[in-house]
Amino acid sequence: MPRPTALLLTPGAGGTADHPALLAVEHAVRPLPVRRTKLPPTPAGAVVAVVERAAAFAAELGTDPAALVVGGRSFGGRMCSMAVAQGLPAAGLVLLSYPLHPPGRRQQLRIEHLAALTLPILAISGERDPYGAPDELRTHLPAGATLRTVPGAHTPADPQLVAAMVADWLATLT
Repeated sequence: MPRPTALLLTPGAGGTADHPALLAVEHAVRPLPVRRTKLPPTPAGAVVAVVERAAAFAAELGTDPAALVVGGRSFGGRMCSMAVAQGLPAAGLVLLSYPLHPPGRRQQLRIEHLAALTLPILAISGERDPYGAPDELRTHLPAGATLRTVPGAHTPADPQLVAAMVADWLATLT
């Protein structure tokens, strides 16, 4: 697999592309090109938008779309994982505060597509995330996924720590 050539990042539902964690990741991975982009609010529209924006970003850079790493925070990361599961080529997947289920509803898992993921995955979760605790993520993420935990809940307390973890993980992809 070639070294990733860029990173496409998406925010959580109701969030903006200027979320502190996304900004921190962009800064930490320099000089790797990063595009932060908001998604439509519905899953179907968001998955289509991920595919379209990844293709447009790769075309702008003159690179193979399969050399992009895609991901995001909460809803954005879930939509990227769904796009990859449905066939979007990617070099890796970054899942920040992945929402396995709604808070307090552990039985309403959002994991059906995860088994289709066969690429490198980094998941970073707050130790007390009500959308999916680290032990739940360990159970449901595909084998081989890298899971890191950080202090905090669904919005980790230290965006710089999250960013450093993303940068370190990206450096391992070849």
